[in-house]
Amino acid sequence: MATLTFCSKKEGSITIIPDESSTNDSTLIEPINVNLHKVNNRQIVDNNGNPTVIKGVAFSNYIWEDGPLHNPDHHSAIDYQRVRDMGMNVVRFYLNYSYLEDDTKPYTYLDSGWKWLDDNIKWAKENDVYLILNMHAPQGGYQSQGNGDALWDIPENQNRLSALWKEIARRYRAESQILGYGLVNEPIPTQSLNQWKDLAQRLTNDIRAEQDNHILFIENALYVKNGDSDSENFNFPEVSGTNLVYEFHFYSPILYTHQLLNFTSLGDGGKYPDNELFEISNGEWYTGIFENPQISRGNSDWTFYEGVNYTVNDANIDYAVPTLYASRTDGRIYFDDITVSEYDEDGVFSKEIYSENLNEQSSWAFWSQNNTGNYGVSDTEGNGDSGSLFIEGTENFANLGNFSERFIPKQGYTYKVDAWLKGERINTDADAKVGLDFFSVDGELEFRNKAFLQKSIKEIVDWSISKKCAIYLGEFGTGSASFENDKGGLLYVSDMLDIINNYNIPFTYHAYHEEAFGLYKGYGPPDPSNTNQALINLLTSKLK
Repeated sequence: MATLTFCSKKEGSITIIPDESSTNDSTLIEPINVNLHKVNNRQIVDNNGNPTVIKGVAFSNYIWEDGPLHNPDHHSAIDYQRVRDMGMNVVRFYLNYSYLEDDTKPYTYLDSGWKWLDDNIKWAKENDVYLILNMHAPQGGYQSQGNGDALWDIPENQNRLSALWKEIARRYRAESQILGYGLVNEPIPTQSLNQWKDLAQRLTNDIRAEQDNHILFIENALYVKNGDSDSENFNFPEVSGTNLVYEFHFYSPILYTHQLLNFTSLGDGGKYPDNELFEISNGEWYTGIFENPQISRGNSDWTFYEGVNYTVNDANIDYAVPTLYASRTDGRIYFDDITVSEYDEDGVFSKEIYSENLNEQSSWAFWSQNNTGNYGVSDTEGNGDSGSLFIEGTENFANLGNFSERFIPKQGYTYKVDAWLKGERINTDADAKVGLDFFSVDGELEFRNKAFLQKSIKEIVDWSISKKCAIYLGEFGTGSASFENDKGGLLYVSDMLDIINNYNIPFTYHAYHEEAFGLYKGYGPPDPSNTNQALINLLTSKLK
């Protein structure tokens, strides 16, 4: 792979040359010199070249509610004052395209949406807070949950997204209260990283064609659906242009930060710090237990399958993950009551590593080599009850792995995985059973503590230095469950802020007002009596 060039050049103020179509638009500001922030030597600086310390929070704006208009109760003018009182100076402002464009009238934009944006710019200016306009839900669908394929597979959606960004650029190209634009939030292209590279380049060119020189924040792809990735460059696209900042998000370890949230199906993710729980930053699949008995072909009732004894005698095996295999399974296979047992060098039972009645998905994660197959929880089938996990319709290799139950196997010890299985229409070439996947780690195992967080962040910092580019931490945070039952949420955020400050990384915390991650909880106008007050106090003490 060729070395990528990500460097942004220093840019001075720009000259606005109004086109005839915009001269009667009262929302367009047309001074000769525009004092926009820019990128210089990997730093965000003001028009005089002075470094600007970016520290802020996200306004999520209920982006999951499609338009034609957002819920205006998410925040008001006073919330910008509250942001400023916490010692922050930036709001990452989430946009759903439907706030500005109705699907029934594409390329025709809604006055109500522009007024809402203008009001927010006014409130931000009154409180000396900058805005980063972030396209969180583009035409074609919200990306982060993997349901936005239409952005990549239907060209018209990209045409509409480009046109919308051009209109935003035309209207706000001279608005200095806007720090910049986030082109697409957490993109998940369907075929290759080049899809995101091409779209990011197109949007960059189109915005610049409107004489708009705002900073452009370009995220790395969250992942690519076909499995293509560029780990060397953290899935960042190579984009040509000036005033570019490369944006990343950090929610590691995700089993901790996203635990017990209703939209993740993750179970209890433990506490922070936990120096006995190892984390995964560079683990690669190495081998597995392939000799366990296969489920019977055709239809079969609930049957107990006892696993083979597998002795670990390979120094390349660093950790193990309980796994439900269902490769090339046309029908449906049910899994229940799994147990992982450990035996010492003499074959004497040592302990039960893991045992679970599989009546909820919890932290089981699905993987399919070619994105085929369905999985979930059955509420009608179970071994002795009405609940189990199932996998069906997989055309290639596929499995469910429980990474929250990963463990370090001992060399010379033996492991056995037993479970109850039931099959419906299991074809002759199916590979359906239970077992363990073994992973290898390049280097030492890392445990859940500040050193692990710092090492992970430093990898991005070192990358940015090598590429001579500016970076921005657009999202970090931890969910509401992390602040309960002594799980250490405040210490997690405090450690992250220390690391961010140590590396001088611009950042915005997710999020100001929402139930899952919010400083302010609930729905409707932010209520000072319904907050994560301890977190607000922590941020204020760290940032003011």
